[in-house]
Amino acid sequence: MKRIALFLATNLAVILVASVTLNILGVGGYLQANGGLDLQNLLAFCAVFGMAGAIVSLLISKPVAKWSTKTVIIEQPRNDTERWLMTTVQDLANRANIGMPEVGVFPAEQSNAFATGWNKNNALVAVSAGLLHRFDKDEIKAVLAHEIGHVANGDMVTLALIQGVVNTFVMFFARIIGYVVDRALSRNDNENENASGHGIGFYIATFVAEIILGILASMIVMWFSRKREFRADAMGAQLAGTGAMIGALQRLKAESGLPSEMPDTLTAFGINQGLKQGFAAMFASHPPLDDRIQALKNAA
Repeated sequence: MKRIALFLATNLAVILVASVTLNILGVGGYLQANGGLDLQNLLAFCAVFGMAGAIVSLLISKPVAKWSTKTVIIEQPRNDTERWLMTTVQDLANRANIGMPEVGVFPAEQSNAFATGWNKNNALVAVSAGLLHRFDKDEIKAVLAHEIGHVANGDMVTLALIQGVVNTFVMFFARIIGYVVDRALSRNDNENENASGHGIGFYIATFVAEIILGILASMIVMWFSRKREFRADAMGAQLAGTGAMIGALQRLKAESGLPSEMPDTLTAFGINQGLKQGFAAMFASHPPLDDRIQALKNAA
């Protein structure tokens, strides 16, 4: 029930934000009186809905992450491990020139960690219980430094903006394709058009085009996600030491056969995604661990 409620609340928030924005911009329909497309209004319409979804997701990323991973925030350290964790994150945050993020632990046996939040001074960094149990302190520090690197680089915001832009153009071009197909099908027969001026061909073609273009757009977003992992690794090496960062990635590689326990919505923000090969690798949010390790060795 909580997942359904969250899904509905998010979509209602997107619709509300988009509707208010469209009214402010004075954007109505994108069909002209003669039945042609008003490309300017169509682009504005798609941009508002495309960006609204990405921005709303970014703004609620912290509470969603806490809820979906069952992360327990460390308010007051209860033991030496939690005290060390808080002190280490504070030191890394100071060195990266960002505000102290919330620090938490989530109950997963897979070694993993993630960072999220809508800005670099209001972030969340969390590690799995499995990582805390099996990694040594230098390796844990390197993983934390990697996540602090994501925050300092503004990766969450940048990824949300890129997602919003590709959403915009997927909607935009899908509706143009739908319009062209619909006009071709109904050139000599306007009886299948409804009150909005769209025939059934528009909706079917738009739906199919959004699926195909959405797949292509996902490849672009995931390509960027893989690039930002190299940057976060580089910052992790800078803050915690190259040897420690390489050691942490090698430890992750040794455990790469374990199934991921991260929710799909947070996979791109974790340090370890798991293995993907062949065509599926083009939709991976993380590059292969061997490539990440080699990049650090080359830089060193």
